Amino acid sequence: MNIVLFHSHEINSPLPLADQRVQHLQRILRKEVGDTFEAGIINGPSGVAQITAWNEEGLSFEFTPTGNGKPLYPLTMIIGFPRPIQLKRLLRDIASLGVSQVHLCGTELGEKSYLKASLSQPEELAAMLKDGSIQAKSTHVPQVFVHRDVAACLEAAAATNSVKVAGNTSIRVAGNTSIKVALDNVEPTVSLNKFLMQQEAELKRAGASLQEVGVVAAIGSERGWTAAERRLFCEAGFTLCSMGQRVLRTETAATTATAIILSQMEIL
Repeated sequence: MNIVLFHSHEINSPLPLADQRVQHLQRILRKEVGDTFEAGIINGPSGVAQITAWNEEGLSFEFTPTGNGKPLYPLTMIIGFPRPIQLKRLLRDIASLGVSQVHLCGTELGEKSYLKASLSQPEELAAMLKDGSIQAKSTHVPQVFVHRDVAACLEAAAATNSVKVAGNTSIRVAGNTSIKVALDNVEPTVSLNKFLMQQEAELKRAGASLQEVGVVAAIGSERGWTAAERRLFCEAGFTLCSMGQRVLRTETAATTATAIILSQMEIL
């Protein structure tokens, strides 16, 4: 663990000795009473915790906030539900990069059983995303949603949402004002990089930026989008974009697209 995360209600109560975090502090970090470690409150401040007691009642500590916990970026990802074996890596990686929201959806060409797998349960998905936040030493964990199909996903993602970003400012990360892209190898109209550069130039002329309006990016499942799904995206204001001629795995496409978008936002 690069940072130990706690819920706010855990700060003033001893943690049980069997708690995974306590085990990590003892066995991996070799901490003792009086030692400090990097810690943070989930979706709150980061800081330093000092161990004050370690006995049969559990581990007690004092937490001192020192930072904002690296707030998330204004990027929402729509992802066609991948193979369960890919899902953990995918969510961990995009969470570590700072994506604010993840919408997982069933697709016409995707395997329907993936949505019923144990890993698709909200608590399992949240745990995967938290692992990515811990990797990045961030206290902020992306929100995750699961939808039966693309139509339901677009309806939910169309609602305007806000996220705390650097400076503790709330900005939109979805909705009509966001830049929307859907990655597609079959009928792309422009490369993702070129499209984002064009949008950034237009926004700058209007006195805005990609960071201010946010981006929503859609990545298909392993067999891509159908013609009907492409039509749904286009009707919802998405631009079909490519990332070259090679066909990528869903998790590779998701992390690559995230890196390109954050780079255009001048974050990476």
